[in-house]
Amino acid sequence: MKIYLDTSVIGGLFDDEFHEWTTKLFDELRSGRHIAVISDLTLEELSKAPEFVRNALNNVPDASWNTFY
Repeated sequence: MKIYLDTSVIGGLFDDEFHEWTTKLFDELRSGRHIAVISDLTLEELSKAPEFVRNALNNVPDASWNTFY
């Protein structure tokens, strides 16, 4: 299943309210169970985020996410 990730989903890793669920989602992305889809706009927004937020995608293998327009 392809799952669209926007900046608020990625930011959920660092939010007490959403951390548990977002961590589970990222575990599934890393395992290859789902494919992350990330828009160029989201990548642009992430480029302006703090480094620890930008690094959130480092643990998701490049092969498991695609950008779209």
